[in-house]
Amino acid sequence: MSSTGADLTGPTTGSIPRRRRRVPFWDNARYLCIVLVVLGHAIQRLTYDSDIAFALYLALYAFHMPAFAIISGYFSKSGSPTKTQMARVITDIILPYVIFETLWTLTKWAVEGEASPNFTKPSWTLWFLLALGIFRLILPYLALLRWPLLWTVLISIGSGYLPNVNSTFSLSRTLGLLPFFALGWWLHEHDIVDRLRLLDFRPWWIRAAAVAVLAATGWAAWNWLPLWQAIDLRHWLFYEDAYSDLGGDQWWAGGIRIALMLLAVVLCAAFFLLIPRGSYWWTSFGQYTMYVYLLHSFVLYPFRETGVLRDLEPTWLWLPLVTALSVLVALLLATRPVRWVFRPLIEPRPGWLFADPELTRREGRRNDPTGSRRPRPTS
Repeated sequence: MSSTGADLTGPTTGSIPRRRRRVPFWDNARYLCIVLVVLGHAIQRLTYDSDIAFALYLALYAFHMPAFAIISGYFSKSGSPTKTQMARVITDIILPYVIFETLWTLTKWAVEGEASPNFTKPSWTLWFLLALGIFRLILPYLALLRWPLLWTVLISIGSGYLPNVNSTFSLSRTLGLLPFFALGWWLHEHDIVDRLRLLDFRPWWIRAAAVAVLAATGWAAWNWLPLWQAIDLRHWLFYEDAYSDLGGDQWWAGGIRIALMLLAVVLCAAFFLLIPRGSYWWTSFGQYTMYVYLLHSFVLYPFRETGVLRDLEPTWLWLPLVTALSVLVALLLATRPVRWVFRPLIEPRPGWLFADPELTRREGRRNDPTGSRRPRPTS
């Protein structure tokens, strides 16, 4: 997609529509984020036998989902939802969740010979779909508060002290990552990106600093790996378990989450600074991240369950190979043929479900929960 081609008509002034165009940066950011998601899941089995893979895994999980949450928040609206927007919560989140949770139940039954359907416990990657739904539902209420970012940070920290806030409806991860979603919304609400020209002003020394930050994180993950393994840092980065379940019984355990959130913000900033600003052949794939997100786990499932990624030596050969294959999977799952086949599952539009069937036709272009089809107006 051309970086200058208008693909959606924006709000109108009188009878003359104001045209909006896509900003390639955001599509590039979405696509690179989803590549990191696929890579993180792909190398998970390598971490059992490779310290380098484990260090890379920790470095990725320190920021890749917070980055996705920030992008999703940036494209979210905090105003009172219209009927069409309310319908989108059903068509873009609830229905795909039910469809794919059912598919996972059937897959586990076919492969493992048993299945215990439980729609309150999302399978593997589906937790983020529920998180996006909850984010969107509570954002209008957060926007009413003074200091909404502070409240989300307090909610995230406080939820870790409550063992009963668990993976049911992915509530623990949702509350844990809420500050990043709110941060993305806050950046757009206060026009920070445009006012500070963050997509334009990028001197070489800032990019060099971003590279240094990411490199230092990788070095720290590798050099102090025994320490991270001893404190089970991997599960701290999931924002899923209560502090007490992670050995953090002390009153100050919430301070660890604060440190991890600050680290994630710094790493996200470094990551965003390095994202290309131009339009490339792969830029348009950033509009279809939900396809990659929901489908890649089925591609990786056989490798995850058969153990073929265990005991692979040498690491210097297999880790780059798995990385390249992760990029390829992310590319293939965003292509037109795949979208054509799986669109009824990922972007269902069941007019029969609504009292007003026109609700599913008023949306114009199809959307997804991250707002990836919603261009921002340029300054």
